[in-house]
Amino acid sequence: MKTVGILGGMGPEATILLMQKVMAAVPARDDADHVPLIVHQNPQVPSRIKALIEGSGEDPGPTLARMARDLQAAGAQALAMPCNTAHHYAPAVAQATSLPFLDMLDVTAASLAAQGARRVGMLASPATRLAGVFEAPFAAHGLTPVFLPDDSDLLAIIRAIKAGEATATLGPRLATQAEALVAEGADHLLVACTELSLMTSALPESVAHTDSLDCLTAAIVDFAKG
Repeated sequence: MKTVGILGGMGPEATILLMQKVMAAVPARDDADHVPLIVHQNPQVPSRIKALIEGSGEDPGPTLARMARDLQAAGAQALAMPCNTAHHYAPAVAQATSLPFLDMLDVTAASLAAQGARRVGMLASPATRLAGVFEAPFAAHGLTPVFLPDDSDLLAIIRAIKAGEATATLGPRLATQAEALVAEGADHLLVACTELSLMTSALPESVAHTDSLDCLTAAIVDFAKG
């Protein structure tokens, strides 16, 4: 198995969830059957929300580039980053080392297209929309993103998760946001914020959904076994 380096901490719980998903994705009879990961759990990465929404925060790019170099030095053979919004800084990560970068947005767009999605309801931070991180991957696969006219409550839910509020109390609010996206014409929902990956059970069963963290999990396992 090849070793994958994880640029984590955005947020910490979402990074742990990725590790759990990677472990669960591999049929294993012994420790050595699992995917080797080197995880840089760095909650001190400058806020993507402050940088992209508020316009007052420090550029996360240099910190992410340093993390990439640290992971390469530690023995990683590829890099992955379980934060959709942080992919705005993916060029800084990719250019920092000679390692392949497993782009979560590209593999997610490919998965959506393979499932027949066309109008994708975006359960995402407003920073993801403002940075346009999904524009190129979606265009390459003929997908149209559907955003809410007002995504401030989605941001409030994400902030509440980061603050440690119980996801059970936030579930009905997320379900309301999902239903609003369907009303806007979405034929498929995309969980495009890894904080929201912690509460996908709250999504309505009446419409198909994809979690970008699951798509990244599959890419990590495929690379490691490759």
